[in-house]
Amino acid sequence: MPFAMLDTVPVLMTSEVDASRPNDWRLDIYFEEKPSKQTIAIAKRLAPSAKGAEAVITKLEAEDWVTISQAGLEPICEGRFFVHTPIHRDEIPEGVLSFEVDAGQAFGTGHHETTAGCLAILDTLKSQGRRYRNVADIGTGTGILAFAALALWPNVRSIASDIDPLAIEVAGQNAAINAVRMGNGPGQLELVTAAGMVHRRLRARSPFDLLIANILAGPLIDLAPAFANATAPGGTLVLAGLLEKQAEAVASAYRRQRFRMSEHLVRGDWSILRLEKRPVRGHRPASRA
Repeated sequence: MPFAMLDTVPVLMTSEVDASRPNDWRLDIYFEEKPSKQTIAIAKRLAPSAKGAEAVITKLEAEDWVTISQAGLEPICEGRFFVHTPIHRDEIPEGVLSFEVDAGQAFGTGHHETTAGCLAILDTLKSQGRRYRNVADIGTGTGILAFAALALWPNVRSIASDIDPLAIEVAGQNAAINAVRMGNGPGQLELVTAAGMVHRRLRARSPFDLLIANILAGPLIDLAPAFANATAPGGTLVLAGLLEKQAEAVASAYRRQRFRMSEHLVRGDWSILRLEKRPVRGHRPASRA
Protein backbone atom coordinates (compact mmCIF):
# COMPACT_ATOMS: atom_id res chain seq x y z
CA MET A 1 0.00 0.00 0.00
CA PRO A 2 1.45 3.44 -0.96
CA PHE A 3 0.63 4.93 2.46
CA ALA A 4 3.21 2.59 3.98
CA MET A 5 5.90 4.55 2.13
CA LEU A 6 5.01 7.84 3.82
CA ASP A 7 7.21 9.16 6.64
CA THR A 8 4.15 9.42 8.88
CA VAL A 9 1.53 6.76 8.16
CA PRO A 10 -2.10 8.00 8.38
CA VAL A 11 -4.85 6.39 10.43
CA LEU A 12 -7.84 4.92 8.54
CA MET A 13 -11.33 4.59 10.05
CA THR A 14 -14.46 3.29 8.30
CA SER A 15 -18.07 3.92 9.24
CA GLU A 16 -21.56 3.35 7.84
CA VAL A 17 -23.17 6.26 5.97
CA ASP A 18 -26.70 4.89 6.30
CA ALA A 19 -27.63 1.66 8.07
CA SER A 20 -30.25 0.93 5.40
CA ARG A 21 -27.58 1.06 2.66
CA PRO A 22 -24.82 -1.35 3.76
CA ASN A 23 -22.89 -0.91 0.51
CA ASP A 24 -22.42 2.81 1.18
CA TRP A 25 -19.65 3.55 3.63
CA ARG A 26 -17.37 6.38 4.60
CA LEU A 27 -13.61 6.34 4.89
CA ASP A 28 -11.93 8.86 7.19
CA ILE A 29 -8.16 9.23 6.91
CA TYR A 30 -6.27 11.16 9.57
CA PHE A 31 -2.91 12.74 8.73
CA GLU A 32 -0.58 14.45 11.15
CA GLU A 33 0.25 17.03 8.45
CA LYS A 34 -1.66 18.44 5.48
CA PRO A 35 -1.57 15.78 2.72
CA SER A 36 -0.30 16.53 -0.78
CA LYS A 37 -2.51 16.29 -3.88
CA GLN A 38 -0.79 13.02 -4.77
CA THR A 39 -1.54 11.59 -1.31
CA ILE A 40 -5.19 12.66 -1.61
CA ALA A 41 -5.37 10.88 -4.98
CA ILE A 42 -4.03 7.72 -3.34
CA ALA A 43 -6.63 8.07 -0.59
CA LYS A 44 -9.48 8.35 -3.11
CA ARG A 45 -8.40 5.10 -4.76
CA LEU A 46 -9.12 3.29 -1.48
CA ALA A 47 -12.82 4.01 -2.00
CA PRO A 48 -13.34 3.60 -5.77
CA SER A 49 -17.15 3.59 -5.47
CA ALA A 50 -17.09 7.21 -4.33
CA LYS A 51 -16.80 8.60 -7.87
CA GLY A 52 -16.59 12.34 -7.96
CA ALA A 53 -16.34 12.57 -4.19
CA GLU A 54 -14.53 15.59 -2.88
CA ALA A 55 -11.88 15.30 -0.18
CA VAL A 56 -12.71 17.24 2.96
CA ILE A 57 -9.61 18.29 4.89
CA THR A 58 -9.96 19.27 8.51
CA LYS A 59 -7.04 20.25 10.69
CA LEU A 60 -7.04 18.52 14.06
CA GLU A 61 -5.53 20.27 17.03
CA ALA A 62 -3.47 18.22 19.48
CA GLU A 63 -6.24 18.11 22.05
CA ASP A 64 -8.71 16.88 19.38
CA TRP A 65 -6.41 13.98 18.50
CA VAL A 66 -6.11 13.01 22.14
CA THR A 67 -9.91 13.02 22.45
CA ILE A 68 -10.28 10.77 19.39
CA SER A 69 -7.53 8.30 20.24
CA GLN A 70 -8.40 7.96 23.91
CA ALA A 71 -12.16 7.46 23.49
CA GLY A 72 -13.76 4.60 25.40
CA LEU A 73 -10.85 3.54 27.57
CA GLU A 74 -12.70 2.05 30.52
CA PRO A 75 -11.80 -1.63 31.05
CA ILE A 76 -14.18 -4.28 29.76
CA CYS A 77 -14.74 -7.69 31.28
CA GLU A 78 -16.26 -10.16 28.81
CA GLY A 79 -16.46 -13.84 29.66
CA ARG A 80 -12.98 -14.88 30.76
CA PHE A 81 -11.41 -11.77 29.14
CA PHE A 82 -10.37 -8.43 30.64
CA VAL A 83 -9.21 -5.68 28.27
CA HIS A 84 -7.61 -2.60 29.79
CA THR A 85 -5.23 0.28 29.22
CA PRO A 86 -2.06 0.86 31.27
CA ILE A 87 -3.76 3.10 33.83
CA HIS A 88 -6.01 0.15 34.83
CA ARG A 89 -3.16 -2.34 35.16
CA ASP A 90 -3.78 -2.72 38.90
CA GLU A 91 -7.47 -3.54 38.46
CA ILE A 92 -7.11 -6.93 36.75
CA PRO A 93 -9.40 -9.51 38.42
CA GLU A 94 -8.03 -12.89 39.37
CA GLY A 95 -8.46 -15.81 37.01
CA VAL A 96 -9.05 -13.84 33.79
CA LEU A 97 -7.21 -13.64 30.48
CA SER A 98 -6.12 -10.01 30.43
CA PHE A 99 -4.86 -7.91 27.54
CA GLU A 100 -3.31 -4.48 27.82
CA VAL A 101 -3.91 -2.06 24.96
CA ASP A 102 -2.43 1.41 24.71
CA ALA A 103 -4.80 3.23 22.35
CA GLY A 104 -2.07 5.58 21.13
CA GLN A 105 -2.71 6.28 17.47
CA ALA A 106 -5.05 3.32 16.88
CA PHE A 107 -8.83 3.36 16.79
CA GLY A 108 -10.73 0.68 18.63
CA THR A 109 -9.47 -0.67 21.93
CA GLY A 110 -11.74 -3.68 22.31
CA HIS A 111 -14.35 -1.58 24.14
CA HIS A 112 -16.79 -1.37 21.25
CA GLU A 113 -19.83 -3.64 21.53
CA THR A 114 -18.81 -5.56 18.41
CA THR A 115 -15.38 -6.48 19.72
CA ALA A 116 -16.80 -7.38 23.12
CA GLY A 117 -19.42 -9.52 21.39
CA CYS A 118 -16.74 -11.35 19.41
CA LEU A 119 -14.89 -12.04 22.66
CA ALA A 120 -18.11 -13.44 24.11
CA ILE A 121 -18.56 -15.80 21.16
CA LEU A 122 -14.94 -16.97 21.34
CA ASP A 123 -15.44 -17.61 25.05
CA THR A 124 -18.55 -19.67 24.27
CA LEU A 125 -16.73 -21.70 21.61
CA LYS A 126 -14.04 -22.58 24.13
CA SER A 127 -16.67 -23.51 26.74
CA GLN A 128 -18.30 -25.80 24.17
CA GLY A 129 -15.02 -27.66 23.80
CA ARG A 130 -14.26 -26.46 20.29
CA ARG A 131 -10.70 -26.83 19.06
CA TYR A 132 -9.12 -24.86 16.23
CA ARG A 133 -5.80 -25.16 14.48
CA ASN A 134 -5.74 -22.37 11.89
CA VAL A 135 -7.23 -18.92 12.63
CA ALA A 136 -7.53 -15.66 10.67
CA ASP A 137 -8.59 -12.29 12.10
CA ILE A 138 -9.53 -9.94 9.23
CA GLY A 139 -9.65 -6.24 10.14
CA THR A 140 -7.75 -6.92 13.34
CA GLY A 141 -7.38 -3.30 14.54
CA THR A 142 -5.42 -3.48 17.78
CA GLY A 143 -5.06 -7.28 17.54
CA ILE A 144 -7.29 -8.16 20.51
CA LEU A 145 -9.35 -10.87 18.82
CA ALA A 146 -6.27 -12.59 17.43
CA PHE A 147 -4.67 -12.47 20.90
CA ALA A 148 -7.83 -13.93 22.41
CA ALA A 149 -7.87 -16.87 19.98
CA LEU A 150 -4.24 -17.64 20.77
CA ALA A 151 -4.94 -17.48 24.50
CA LEU A 152 -7.87 -19.89 24.20
CA TRP A 153 -6.15 -22.31 21.83
CA PRO A 154 -2.40 -21.98 22.57
CA ASN A 155 -1.26 -24.25 19.72
CA VAL A 156 -3.25 -22.53 17.00
CA ARG A 157 -1.55 -20.99 13.97
CA SER A 158 -2.89 -17.45 13.63
CA ILE A 159 -2.71 -14.66 11.07
CA ALA A 160 -4.24 -11.18 11.45
CA SER A 161 -4.66 -8.50 8.79
CA ASP A 162 -5.85 -4.93 8.48
CA ILE A 163 -6.15 -2.48 5.60
CA ASP A 164 -4.44 0.17 7.76
CA PRO A 165 -0.64 -0.30 8.01
CA LEU A 166 -0.59 1.77 11.20
CA ALA A 167 -3.09 -0.63 12.80
CA ILE A 168 -0.75 -3.51 11.96
CA GLU A 169 2.16 -1.60 13.47
CA VAL A 170 0.17 -0.94 16.64
CA ALA A 171 -1.05 -4.56 16.76
CA GLY A 172 2.58 -5.62 16.69
CA GLN A 173 3.36 -3.30 19.59
CA ASN A 174 0.37 -4.65 21.51
CA ALA A 175 1.54 -8.20 20.79
CA ALA A 176 4.87 -7.36 22.41
CA ILE A 177 3.14 -5.81 25.44
CA ASN A 178 1.04 -8.97 25.88
CA ALA A 179 3.89 -11.43 25.22
CA VAL A 180 2.25 -12.79 22.06
CA ARG A 181 4.74 -14.85 20.08
CA MET A 182 5.22 -13.70 16.48
CA GLY A 183 5.77 -16.04 13.56
CA ASN A 184 3.86 -18.50 11.39
CA GLY A 185 4.12 -21.65 13.49
CA PRO A 186 1.87 -23.19 16.15
CA GLY A 187 1.16 -20.75 18.98
CA GLN A 188 2.38 -17.81 16.92
CA LEU A 189 0.80 -14.78 15.24
CA GLU A 190 1.62 -13.39 11.79
CA LEU A 191 0.57 -9.82 10.91
CA VAL A 192 -0.03 -8.53 7.36
CA THR A 193 -1.40 -5.37 5.79
CA ALA A 194 -4.17 -6.36 3.38
CA ALA A 195 -7.55 -5.32 2.00
CA GLY A 196 -9.97 -8.18 2.55
CA MET A 197 -8.38 -11.49 1.57
CA VAL A 198 -6.04 -9.97 -1.03
CA HIS A 199 -2.64 -11.05 0.26
CA ARG A 200 -0.42 -13.95 -0.70
CA ARG A 201 0.07 -14.97 2.95
CA LEU A 202 -3.69 -15.15 3.54
CA ARG A 203 -4.05 -17.30 0.45
CA ALA A 204 -1.13 -19.50 1.47
CA ARG A 205 -2.42 -19.97 5.02
CA SER A 206 -6.00 -20.84 4.06
CA PRO A 207 -8.30 -22.67 4.49
CA PHE A 208 -9.03 -21.54 8.05
CA ASP A 209 -11.15 -23.48 10.51
CA LEU A 210 -11.89 -20.23 12.40
CA LEU A 211 -12.18 -16.88 10.61
CA ILE A 212 -13.08 -13.67 12.47
CA ALA A 213 -14.02 -10.42 10.72
CA ASN A 214 -15.06 -7.32 12.65
CA ILE A 215 -15.48 -4.76 9.86
CA LEU A 216 -18.68 -3.34 8.23
CA ALA A 217 -21.86 -4.83 6.78
CA GLY A 218 -21.16 -3.78 3.18
CA PRO A 219 -17.65 -5.24 3.01
CA LEU A 220 -18.84 -8.37 4.84
CA ILE A 221 -21.45 -8.94 2.12
CA ASP A 222 -18.92 -8.28 -0.64
CA LEU A 223 -16.40 -10.64 0.96
CA ALA A 224 -18.81 -13.56 1.37
CA PRO A 225 -17.42 -15.55 -1.62
CA ALA A 226 -13.81 -14.87 -0.60
CA PHE A 227 -14.47 -15.83 3.03
CA ALA A 228 -16.26 -18.98 1.88
CA ASN A 229 -13.26 -19.98 -0.22
CA ALA A 230 -10.94 -19.30 2.72
CA THR A 231 -12.99 -21.24 5.31
CA ALA A 232 -12.56 -24.99 5.64
CA PRO A 233 -15.66 -27.23 5.41
CA GLY A 234 -17.11 -27.42 8.91
CA GLY A 235 -15.23 -24.26 9.87
CA THR A 236 -16.51 -21.37 11.99
CA LEU A 237 -17.04 -17.79 10.86
CA VAL A 238 -17.53 -14.93 13.36
CA LEU A 239 -18.79 -11.70 11.76
CA ALA A 240 -19.22 -8.32 13.45
CA GLY A 241 -19.36 -4.61 12.71
CA LEU A 242 -22.96 -4.76 11.48
CA LEU A 243 -26.09 -3.21 12.95
CA GLU A 244 -28.94 -5.47 14.06
CA LYS A 245 -31.08 -4.28 11.13
CA GLN A 246 -28.30 -5.37 8.74
CA ALA A 247 -27.95 -8.90 10.15
CA GLU A 248 -30.39 -10.59 7.77
CA ALA A 249 -28.74 -9.14 4.66
CA VAL A 250 -25.32 -10.32 5.86
CA ALA A 251 -26.60 -13.74 6.91
CA SER A 252 -28.36 -14.18 3.57
CA ALA A 253 -25.12 -13.50 1.69
CA TYR A 254 -23.43 -16.28 3.64
CA ARG A 255 -26.29 -18.76 3.38
CA ARG A 256 -25.72 -18.58 -0.37
CA GLN A 257 -22.14 -19.68 0.34
CA ARG A 258 -23.14 -22.86 2.25
CA PHE A 259 -23.02 -21.33 5.75
CA ARG A 260 -25.67 -21.85 8.41
CA MET A 261 -26.38 -19.57 11.36
CA SER A 262 -25.32 -20.98 14.73
CA GLU A 263 -25.56 -17.90 16.95
CA HIS A 264 -26.89 -14.36 16.67
CA LEU A 265 -25.69 -12.20 19.54
CA VAL A 266 -27.11 -8.69 19.97
CA ARG A 267 -25.24 -5.99 21.87
CA GLY A 268 -27.02 -2.65 21.88
CA ASP A 269 -27.71 -1.81 18.22
CA TRP A 270 -25.08 -4.24 17.01
CA SER A 271 -25.21 -7.86 15.84
CA ILE A 272 -22.46 -10.46 16.06
CA LEU A 273 -23.01 -13.58 13.97
CA ARG A 274 -21.52 -17.04 14.30
CA LEU A 275 -21.88 -19.20 11.21
CA GLU A 276 -20.69 -22.70 10.37
CA LYS A 277 -19.71 -23.78 6.89
CA ARG A 278 -21.58 -26.93 5.93
CA PRO A 279 -19.09 -29.82 5.72
CA VAL A 280 -18.74 -31.90 2.61
CA ARG A 281 -19.41 -35.60 2.93
CA GLY A 282 -16.56 -37.39 4.67
CA HIS A 283 -14.94 -34.18 6.03
CA ARG A 284 -14.37 -33.85 9.77
CA PRO A 285 -15.30 -30.39 11.17
CA ALA A 286 -13.41 -28.59 13.95
CA SER A 287 -13.01 -31.06 16.79
CA ARG A 288 -14.36 -30.86 20.30
CA ALA A 289 -12.46 -31.55 23.49
